[in-house]
Amino acid sequence: MFSIGSTLGVHMEPTAAFPQPRTCPYRPPFGYAELTEQAPLHRVELHDGKLGWLVTRHTEARALLSDSRLSADRTNPNFPLISARGAAVRSQPPAFIGMDEPEHGHYRRMTIPDFTAKRINGLRPRIEEIATQAADQLNAAGSPADLVVNYAVPIPSLVICEILGVPYSDHEFFEDASRRLMRAADEHEVAAPRAELLAYLDSLIDTALQRPMPGLIGRLAGDQLTRGELSRELLIGIALLLLVAGHETTASMITLGTVILLEHPDRLAELRADRGVAPDLVEELLRYASVADTAGARVATADIDIAGQRIRAGEGVLIPNGPANFDPALFPDPDEFDIRRGSRNHNAFGYGVHQCLGQNLARLELQIALPLLFERFPTLRLETPASQLRPARADTIQSIDELIVAW
Repeated sequence: MFSIGSTLGVHMEPTAAFPQPRTCPYRPPFGYAELTEQAPLHRVELHDGKLGWLVTRHTEARALLSDSRLSADRTNPNFPLISARGAAVRSQPPAFIGMDEPEHGHYRRMTIPDFTAKRINGLRPRIEEIATQAADQLNAAGSPADLVVNYAVPIPSLVICEILGVPYSDHEFFEDASRRLMRAADEHEVAAPRAELLAYLDSLIDTALQRPMPGLIGRLAGDQLTRGELSRELLIGIALLLLVAGHETTASMITLGTVILLEHPDRLAELRADRGVAPDLVEELLRYASVADTAGARVATADIDIAGQRIRAGEGVLIPNGPANFDPALFPDPDEFDIRRGSRNHNAFGYGVHQCLGQNLARLELQIALPLLFERFPTLRLETPASQLRPARADTIQSIDELIVAW
């Protein structure tokens, strides 16, 4: 059992380690449930022996994610690192995800025109076309086949290429480099794929400066970079962030969503009977999988009193979206996969000023990809039982690298 006990300003002993181990391929760590029941804040020990605060309830998570006294600056020496590869973030090219206001808002606004709801809704026909092509690819691969490489990855990969202006002919290169970057066990394993991606994006910027190039990278290079409003290093950092995040998390959600639906045939039957439930289904999938569980790391820049605890300036704060998304105070019977519950208030995309820029795109891709998959392959089934699928490491996104399906 975990021990707890606290008074304002008197720190508890560590109650657990963070990140929590995973045992399910598509669910956040089960260890969160007991912590959430006990208290909203816990002292935890990180991989390097340093201590931090873990936030396990929805109300406190949202309060802290919108608190300007918590910094996302990853160059801060007190920023909490959740794994041995975490030190690499300190030397990565800057991007607005690791900035605070007002710099964060200034650079984020440069990218917003490409991700507005109106812009994304206008992409629906093209995304439907891309998803159909991916279904054709999966069918051509023949049963059984790997859903990840033949369906889940190609859809968001091609979409983000077209938004950024990255040649899809290079997709095998950047998908491989992105995968190695996201799965790296330590900062040494990070070095090679990061260098490959940075050099690639740097060359794309050279191309964009030589001639007009469609997409976000070409627009920023020809406008803000040329006018001196954006540095080359920062443009590379923004492009790296959007390229990797733009296909890795959505591809994982398509894969995980497939497993979850096959494991919940009654819910799948609801989707088959009425494709109109797709938006609610996607929100519940996002809650249930909490794919970017460990993304909410911050460091306090001032003392913060919350939930009977005092977070002191310089202390690390971990705000995973998994426990917030399974908080029974907001989601009764959270272990039940219920597409009618109304899950829009989940924290799968974070909250506050750092809420995911691409959430409208991710939602639309999922709303298109999952119904289409089960329409094209009505007898789809897992070749390996879900209980035998290997969960991803706790310090990376929730994902499955290979999913063999048959039909």
